[in-house]
Amino acid sequence: MPSSSEIEQMLTGPGGAFEVSTEEVNGIPTRVYKNRMGSLREVAALAAGRGDEQTFIVHRGRRIGFASFLEQAHAVSRSLAGSFGVGHGDRVAVLSANNPEWCLAFWGSVSMGAVLVGLNGWWKTDEILYGLKHCGAKVLVADRARLARVMSELDDCPDLEAVFLIDGDPSELGADARVRPFEELLATGAVSDPDPLATPIAEDDPAVIFYTSGTTGRPKGAVSTHRSMVANLQNTLYNALAGAMADPESGSALGGEQLASLLSSPLFHVSGCHSGLVVGMVSGIKLVIPDGRFEPEAAMQLMQDERVTVWATVPTMIWRVVEHPARHDYDLSSVTTVGYGGSPSAGELQRRIQETFPNVRTLGNAYGLTESSSVATVNWGADLLQRPDSVGRALPVVEVRIVDEAGKDVATGGVGEIWIKGPIVMPGYWNDPVATAETVTDGWLHSGDIGYIDADGFLYVTRTGWSSTLTSPRPRSSECRTPGLVRR
Repeated sequence: MPSSSEIEQMLTGPGGAFEVSTEEVNGIPTRVYKNRMGSLREVAALAAGRGDEQTFIVHRGRRIGFASFLEQAHAVSRSLAGSFGVGHGDRVAVLSANNPEWCLAFWGSVSMGAVLVGLNGWWKTDEILYGLKHCGAKVLVADRARLARVMSELDDCPDLEAVFLIDGDPSELGADARVRPFEELLATGAVSDPDPLATPIAEDDPAVIFYTSGTTGRPKGAVSTHRSMVANLQNTLYNALAGAMADPESGSALGGEQLASLLSSPLFHVSGCHSGLVVGMVSGIKLVIPDGRFEPEAAMQLMQDERVTVWATVPTMIWRVVEHPARHDYDLSSVTTVGYGGSPSAGELQRRIQETFPNVRTLGNAYGLTESSSVATVNWGADLLQRPDSVGRALPVVEVRIVDEAGKDVATGGVGEIWIKGPIVMPGYWNDPVATAETVTDGWLHSGDIGYIDADGFLYVTRTGWSSTLTSPRPRSSECRTPGLVRR
């Protein structure tokens, strides 16, 4: 059986499926995949032939197939452009719990070159208003519970021209004529000339803005481009193929069934969006979306009912399941892959995962940031067993270094700040050149996290620069993902 290093050489070398070359990105020589998609619109196009025989999204009993989803997403694009004047580069904000409408707003926006702004669903009124005004959102898509927090203050958002309510009657929230039912975005009769789905999209055009919050100051809007999100997707696909090559029997137990992922990470995090929603679209995975806040028994019921095969999330959620007294009352035999991030994995957690999910063949731990468009390093398989405290090695187009306080490289094994480079790194924070200059130097992202790299290239995180919690994504704090999975 080939080692992970040998597999990487086979896949990324000349002629390999993930051949790596060096190109200039924003004037900086950068490792990139030679053969890649140029935009998220191209990513969505890869799913166009799937039809509705495969389910894309399951939520609250609703089941949406790939063909129906794409048809609705295209309707959103044309309605935004034809009826509401949204164009290339305009910002479409979403303030909602995870649901199909969040997903439709995302694909409808990015496919036409607009910028999707994922607002933190746990924000309070002043934070929501700041985000809307800071990004200059032209359109807001929101659910009733969250829109109610800012409804009386929307006049303070001069750029906001339309608000689409996902659930409920807009009239019950007040007399603001800008508030409309989300169904208006699904109208198939909207016409726009030129067709928004034919608008040119460049690789380095902004695709999304996700806000990160430090312990002080206002949230910062980290920009992910089409390039960075496609690179994260291809990193995930690379990791999935590498895993299959290392363990050819890993998928045999499914008997050709459609893979299903429990999407328990918020879509306004890179783990839920970049590594969940985007990966699911191109890989044909069924995304099973829990309703509301995470509840262990509800999650296990969904795993049983929907035959979930993949679950990638934060360790705290996994612990809540593996320690739950009712865990043996559910059939969790379909789960074959579990990934986690946000902290180095512990041997005890791995043991409990394998005890609770008897058919798990793949475990993975990963490290990344909002500013790195999700995953930068991954540790899985035999490497994870040998180094359970490591967050893995850098992915093929990612470089990681450890520097001292002066920004100089430390010796192998020396402790310092973790810096990351690659097409996954953000170009900067939205409308914040000062913070951008402090965080990115010549393409290198300063993570703010402390760690070291061993002689074999495995990264260890010894301290994060900010507290990392699920409810409050922090700038430069570890937000992770895993092999073809999602992580925070």
